[in-house]
Amino acid sequence: MDRKRLTAALAASVMALWILALPGWALEIGGATLPETLDAGGTPLILNGAGLRKKFFIKVYAGALYLPEKESDPRKIVSGDRPMAIRMHFIYDGVSAEKLVETWNEGFQAATNGNLGPLSDRIDAFNGFFTKEAGEGDVYDIRYVPSEGVRVVVNGRTVGIVKGLDFKEALFAIWLGDAPADKGLKKDMLGR
Repeated sequence: MDRKRLTAALAASVMALWILALPGWALEIGGATLPETLDAGGTPLILNGAGLRKKFFIKVYAGALYLPEKESDPRKIVSGDRPMAIRMHFIYDGVSAEKLVETWNEGFQAATNGNLGPLSDRIDAFNGFFTKEAGEGDVYDIRYVPSEGVRVVVNGRTVGIVKGLDFKEALFAIWLGDAPADKGLKKDMLGR
C-alpha cells in the first residue's frame, strides 16, 4: 500500500473512532437503538455490551448491560452491589404478559438451581409488574441501586421496585449466570 493510501486509511479509522466516541452515540441492534449511557439512582452507567435475545429463529428483543465501568467477569457483575442496569428493547411485536411471566419463572428456576425459597414472594411481586403485552418498540429497564433495590421501568414509567441484593443476583443471573437464558446474548452483554 502506498503512503497516500495508508495515510487516508489511518485518517478514516481515526475519524470513525472519534465519531463513535461522541456524546449521544447509540448502538443499533436488530432495528432497536440502544443508548451509550443510562442512569441508575443518579449514577451514570456506560454500555458494557449488547446483543439480541432470540427464541428459536425469532428476534425477541435487543438486550444491553450497563455498568459504572466495563467488566467482562459475569460473576463480579451478578454479585456486585453497585448500580447497574439491563435494557430490553423489544423487536418482536406481541409477547403476552403470561409469556413474560412464564419466561421470568423459567429464568429464576435456572438461575437459582430451583432454590427459590427466600425469593418466592419477591419473584411473585416482580412478576406482578408485567401485566401488559410487550410490543415492538417497548423498552423495559431493569435498574439496580443498592440502597433501593431493583427498579422496573417500562417505557419510562416505574412500575415497581423489589428490594434485596439476593433478588438482584438471581435476576441478573438470568442473563449472566451459569445457565443463562441465551448464551449468545450473555457473551454479547459481556462485550466479548
